[in-house]
Amino acid sequence: MMPESRISFSKLTQKQAAAAAARHEMLYAGRMGGARAVFAFCDLSGLDLSSRNLADADFTGAILEETNLTGARLDSASFFGADLRRANLTAASMRRADMRGACLRGANLIGADLYEADLREGTIAEKDRYGNLRVLQHDVGPSEMPAALLHSANLERAKMTGAMAIQADFTDAIMRDCKLTRANLRDAKLTGANLENADLTGCNMTGADLTGSILIGARMSRVVLDGANLTNALTDAPTGRAIEKLSTPLEEMLESHSRWVETDGREGRPADLTDTDLRGIRSLAHRALTALIAPGAMLYGVNLEGASLQGSNLAGADLRATKLCGADLRGVNFMGAKLNNADLRDAKLGPLLISDARLLPARFDAAEARYADFRGADLRRVKFGETDLSYSNFSDADLRDAELTGATTLGAKLPAILAESLSTPTLAASA
Repeated sequence: MMPESRISFSKLTQKQAAAAAARHEMLYAGRMGGARAVFAFCDLSGLDLSSRNLADADFTGAILEETNLTGARLDSASFFGADLRRANLTAASMRRADMRGACLRGANLIGADLYEADLREGTIAEKDRYGNLRVLQHDVGPSEMPAALLHSANLERAKMTGAMAIQADFTDAIMRDCKLTRANLRDAKLTGANLENADLTGCNMTGADLTGSILIGARMSRVVLDGANLTNALTDAPTGRAIEKLSTPLEEMLESHSRWVETDGREGRPADLTDTDLRGIRSLAHRALTALIAPGAMLYGVNLEGASLQGSNLAGADLRATKLCGADLRGVNFMGAKLNNADLRDAKLGPLLISDARLLPARFDAAEARYADFRGADLRRVKFGETDLSYSNFSDADLRDAELTGATTLGAKLPAILAESLSTPTLAASA
């Protein structure tokens, strides 16, 4: 194996790298004088390429140690065998990027989009003067991600077969359908990570923290879980009451509830779905479910688009990845509920008029709503006390008289005036 010292790298200055990036952007814009950026085997360490459009650029074997690529567009770019140690890739778009054999030790990929990225093991080889192939690697081994920060990253359908991610942070990462066969995730942090339908065959997860993770449909054959923390991990096993064990068939119960709503209580009866696992029904879209009693219910991934749920009790319910866009949620009780990654676009969450003198506000007290989508929602008078709203999107939402005292809004997209008035730390962007 050829040592790294015998590899010849071309050291680029900030001016040279910026000029190459500018020509690449011209090419993408269809302007004269554009040219694809080829940084193969170049030394770009410590340079600033943040927010640049470098989609399809060639970084094969390049040294990008501590390079700033924050917010850069790197879709389909080649990082085959590249050295990305301690690189800043926060919020970068790396969809379908070729990351085989790349070294990501200590890299910051918080919020990065790695949809269908290829992070499998890989090597670079070249011919010597005798025609023999010599392998070039920055570090011996597969794609390396020890101590990498992948908090909230999108790794859906990413290929990570054989990847080494010891002590990596995958908190709240989207890893649906991710290929993690034989990956080393020893002592990794996967708190709240969505591993639905992921292939974990032969994966080493010794000492990993999987608290609150989603493992529905995950393939777990030969997975090593010695010392792993699986507290509150969501699996295919029923949570709470199973639908089949309800005293009345669920569909019959919901039909009766709809009649009760439509006839102002003269017919039918209200449904009580307290602590019931409703994942099996999949869709309750556009149903009349006003004043539904379902505290502690499991509604992960259920479609509730356009449903009438005003005045409902959903305290402590699990509504992660639930579709609630356009739903009528006036006066709903979401206290202590889990709404991470929920779709609440254009939802009605304003106060519910009980009488001429009484308004019932929607309540999110102590709820988890990280990465929730509130775009265009009516959030007037909503109680968000102590709610975790990190990285949620409030673009075009009506937040008049909403109470956000004590809410965590780190990374949330809030109106600038509202963001400035909050006392909690925020990275809010103007909506």
